[in-house]
Amino acid sequence: MLYFFVVLLSIGWLFSCAKEESTAGLKQVFQNPPDSARPGVYWYFMDGNLSRIEMTKDLESMKEAGITNLIFLEVGIGVPRGSVDFMSEEWQELYVHAVREAERLGIKILLGAGPGWCGSGGPWVKPEESMKHLVYSELEIKGGKTVDVLLPIPKQRSTVWHTMKDPYYEDVAVYAVPASAVPVIEDINEKALYERDPYTSKPNVKPYLPSLANYEELDEDRVLAQSEIVDVTKFLQADGKLVWDAPLGNWTIIRMGKRGTGASTRPSPEPVIGLESNKMDTAAFRNHLRNFTDILLAKTAPRKEGVGWTGFHIDSWESGAQNCTDGIIEEFKQRRGYDPEPYLLAYTGRAMGSVEITERFLWDLRQTCKELVLENHVEFAKAYAHENGLELTIEPYDMNPAGDIDLGAIADVIMAEFWSDGFGFDASYAVLQATSIAHIKGDPVVGAEVFTSQPTQAWQLLPGNMKNQSDWALAHGINRFVYHTFAHKPLGDEHRPGMTMGRYGVHWDRGQTWWPMVGAYHEYISRCSHMMQQGQVISDILYLTPEGAPMVFTPPADAITENGTIPDKKGYSFDACSPKILMERTRVENGKIAFENATSYELLVLPNFETMTPELLEKVISLVEQGANVVGIPPQKSPSLVNYPACDEEVQKLAKKLWGTYEIPDELSKKEMGKGAMYWGGKLKTDELYPSYKVTAELLAQLNIDEDFKSDNNSIRFGHRKTNEQDIYFVANRTNEFQKTACTFRAVGEPELWIGTTGKTRKIPNYTVENGVTTIPLEFFPYESFFVTFSGGENKADENNNTSNFPSFAEVKTIEGAWDVAFNPKFGGPENIRFDELLDWTTHEMREIKYYSGIATYRKIFELETLSEKQYYIDLGEVNDIARVILNGEDLGVIWCAPWRINISAALKQGVNELEIEVANRWVNRLLGDQQEPDANVRTVKFENGLMGGKEYKTGRYTFTTKQSMEAFRFAEPLSSGLLGPVRILEM
Repeated sequence: MLYFFVVLLSIGWLFSCAKEESTAGLKQVFQNPPDSARPGVYWYFMDGNLSRIEMTKDLESMKEAGITNLIFLEVGIGVPRGSVDFMSEEWQELYVHAVREAERLGIKILLGAGPGWCGSGGPWVKPEESMKHLVYSELEIKGGKTVDVLLPIPKQRSTVWHTMKDPYYEDVAVYAVPASAVPVIEDINEKALYERDPYTSKPNVKPYLPSLANYEELDEDRVLAQSEIVDVTKFLQADGKLVWDAPLGNWTIIRMGKRGTGASTRPSPEPVIGLESNKMDTAAFRNHLRNFTDILLAKTAPRKEGVGWTGFHIDSWESGAQNCTDGIIEEFKQRRGYDPEPYLLAYTGRAMGSVEITERFLWDLRQTCKELVLENHVEFAKAYAHENGLELTIEPYDMNPAGDIDLGAIADVIMAEFWSDGFGFDASYAVLQATSIAHIKGDPVVGAEVFTSQPTQAWQLLPGNMKNQSDWALAHGINRFVYHTFAHKPLGDEHRPGMTMGRYGVHWDRGQTWWPMVGAYHEYISRCSHMMQQGQVISDILYLTPEGAPMVFTPPADAITENGTIPDKKGYSFDACSPKILMERTRVENGKIAFENATSYELLVLPNFETMTPELLEKVISLVEQGANVVGIPPQKSPSLVNYPACDEEVQKLAKKLWGTYEIPDELSKKEMGKGAMYWGGKLKTDELYPSYKVTAELLAQLNIDEDFKSDNNSIRFGHRKTNEQDIYFVANRTNEFQKTACTFRAVGEPELWIGTTGKTRKIPNYTVENGVTTIPLEFFPYESFFVTFSGGENKADENNNTSNFPSFAEVKTIEGAWDVAFNPKFGGPENIRFDELLDWTTHEMREIKYYSGIATYRKIFELETLSEKQYYIDLGEVNDIARVILNGEDLGVIWCAPWRINISAALKQGVNELEIEVANRWVNRLLGDQQEPDANVRTVKFENGLMGGKEYKTGRYTFTTKQSMEAFRFAEPLSSGLLGPVRILEM
């Protein structure tokens, strides 16, 4: 009953996010979006440096800034250890305190699956419960005599990412083979799952492994026939000696056994460094949870519904691959239908029977390991979460051996990750994968670990220069931002910027100079996220990934713009689908490939692979018969050894049924079957994984399917969702220039403009409609964005309406002359000073201003002689970096992006007006000043309570932060700062 109840709660919460709102209701919520749309943070604790009081301050600052969810993780990286050991009684009580405070404040906590930022393990994981490899050693002998040799124990097969060593080893088998049969299989370390390197950060990692119809034929002496393999396991003695009457010839003795991969919790707090639990063994994973989350669940009970501890999080997969587990032989037999033992020597790279047969076995091995990971680790994690009233969130990348899409699809809420543009790796593919998963499942929420950063970021980023990439993510479909990272601030407000997560992260925390103003940006993200959670995504192309594992989806190169780490989709949007999901969830509705309560697609594009299992090919044929339009080439064989060779005959039979021939036509050809058609040949022919986007787009145009969106200067990105009442387009200028462009939308109805920065909406008077496509003249300030919605069905535009869609502004007054400015003396600035004119702080003669970081308040009295019924705005001109406007004592809000203006009509008076403008810059300037005389190393900081190892630290006069965060700090000059203006009063 408890299980049933908590599952209902979990499903109910997810459904509450998914339900559509009426247009009127949505417009109201757009003003004040719900908590389900508000952003979150990674709340990182640094190896025992925890403070009960400061935890509360952290959480309260999050709530005040509009953050409603967090991921709780503790790591050991770049900071001296504190006094609170992970999972000690004190630590557990502090976790309970965090949960109770989150309940009080209405914040959701998702706890990571283990210590560190990835994986699920710890010192409680026994070597025999850890991730396993089937390893081997080799010894050359001469036969024709009794051999008595000590066989070497196979070495651990760790990659450079693995840091743990362990003595665990268990023999499996010993074989003798002719010495001439040497390893011949290419990339055996990947194909036998000894390694899976990070696709994001290591060059030349394959997104998928090829599966050919034909392989090179080898000389007979380089191929192992089953009759040549001698099983000598019974001659292995307990001490590792082999005593065997060896026949004549040169032999290689291969000792095979199970050994831990050495994958460890990383980067873990020191007290809980340990092995990663076996990802194919439910019992091993359960034992880990028994020593970790079970204890915390008992301590936090009872929990408050909907807030506090609500989730269980599996972060990026960084524990690598494994290829063995207890009982894998029986699992393989059950799943593949044949005995793998005769093929175990394929792990060594030797050809068993032929290269093709060996490759097929290795394909089956990877498929079996994939299924065991999905079922025994991820599906079990989801069931465990639901049993305990929690939701499961997953980042399915980056070294995942099981296939990113299939693993991620198990999550209640899928998450991606992207790095700050210019300050890290290109993980944009992870966004494409995560959004694809949500779109084909119909999940309303797509989360992401956002703005992960390398050390060179060094406090340079803030909302204004992050807007372009924020809009990029929103357009792709990311609609729950979880910022990396809010490092816990145990050192208190007097030590700022304070503790960081070593060298990493965008420093999204209360130690930031501009944190009191960040809520305006969060409000923008919340409004946009809520809109992008409505209805279903509109997307035209569905790319099927190849069968097999590992698998990372990468679209055709020309399907996205060439824009570094933030590439945009083009006029026809696309998603990816795995074969598993295609077979389990697709059908055809009205000629489209459809997923229940999810997105439907005009075209299915098959991978350019020579192999396909009969089961998948049967599904493709079924979809065509039901009415689907499909692009692809006929497969020649199955990739698997299952039911070989009959499986190949079945594939060829089915292929001829669908395509008619294997000869690819020179011109684009259409083969009709049932209600649908297969398209192939001509320009669709390619050596790449998929045909080019350009050719696919031409085919869609031939099918009378217009582009979903385009702008006449190609400078605008978009995302499109549709509810029962509305088409919702998110459009954003992806340039730092003012843009005036006509945009076309594949939608009709009465168009409106919804502005995310203000929450305001208005009708669009000037537009044209032709053949179901609406064209609207639009204007964008640098990196500006808004929503264009279409409601009410067919609507005939007034072709004679030349009214501008954007208001015009006239200058009423330029506020000139001197300003009184107040800096914060705690960070070296003068408490009161007069600027005769607006200037850049870095040009001031006083070093206390030149190197100032923080908030300064500008005060000015100005007069306005007349006041009409028009709307009035203040335009700040140039601001570095973010500003709050207070007029006549009324807080009018924060300006953080272009256009740098805000409506002041509610506070403006005729006659005398008192204006205050609070301006915040970045930490770079003060940190730079504190590295120079006379401010360098003038203070000694020591924490008697055990924080930061209780050691003494030399630091600058005004700032203190952790050492690693400063190692990459390389600035010669301070960054432009302050209110530069001109400050103008405008009327609309």
